[in-house]
Amino acid sequence: MNIQKLRNFGRNKLKENSIEDASFKAEILLQYILNMNKTEIIINSEKEVQHDLEQKYIAYLDEVIAGKPIQYITHKQEFMGLNFYVDESVLIPQPDTEILVEETIRTVTANNKLLGQNIKILDLCTGSGAIAISLENYLKNKFETETIASDVSKKAIDVAKRNARENNAKVKFIISDMFENIKENNFDIIVSNPPYIEKATIITLSKEVQNEPHLALDGGIDGLDFYKIIAKEGYKHLKSGGYILVEIGYNQKESVSNIFKEYTDQYIEVNCIKDLNGQDRVIEVKRR
Repeated sequence: MNIQKLRNFGRNKLKENSIEDASFKAEILLQYILNMNKTEIIINSEKEVQHDLEQKYIAYLDEVIAGKPIQYITHKQEFMGLNFYVDESVLIPQPDTEILVEETIRTVTANNKLLGQNIKILDLCTGSGAIAISLENYLKNKFETETIASDVSKKAIDVAKRNARENNAKVKFIISDMFENIKENNFDIIVSNPPYIEKATIITLSKEVQNEPHLALDGGIDGLDFYKIIAKEGYKHLKSGGYILVEIGYNQKESVSNIFKEYTDQYIEVNCIKDLNGQDRVIEVKRR
């Protein structure tokens, strides 16, 4: 089978199985298998594909149909203009989370007189390291930054370390169950995209999402377990005038805001930032 025929075969097979973005995914898999970009595939469309590569491509199509995220096959995901390695031990960084990074950058920049030029950041539940690495990448040219990232999963930390190396980011990684192994108490920024899916809801999500690590999805019965920990413990690790920014689910604005408002002696200025689709996406609070 030549490249063009294999390309059509992949697209049709995914469409027949009602796979979302079938043409795009078939194309990405073909580029990955053949180690070609889109232009090279077009130029070489009549070239015959080796049988073993053809069979590998078909096997990957079957994995996608079974619900495996394509990023776990190609081990690639772009986030904030950077390339990240991902596998089954970490969540796949999503475009919506870029709002959390962008808002953190804005907060640091807008408050540089208060926070100073030496910015210390803690990223909880770092997963692939995408948030911490992106912040380090975009802030290091304007500020003296020290970024620490933690996760309870050693496998996730190993992936994050790899991504830091490949993106030339100076981030310190710690295996920690939330604040358990975090000894510093002078952070300017604490940022987190914690697990926030209600436990019972996970089984209703798409097959692709269900194939991502449940440890990074499960926010407890009400989806709020980790926000409660961050609110209760966060201020102990934050400078006066520092900020906490967390990603939230589309329907969690009031509940997460109220969690922080329970600590009125510690936090002020509880604000919500919407994403590009107008959905509530980030809660930002300031330490007194």
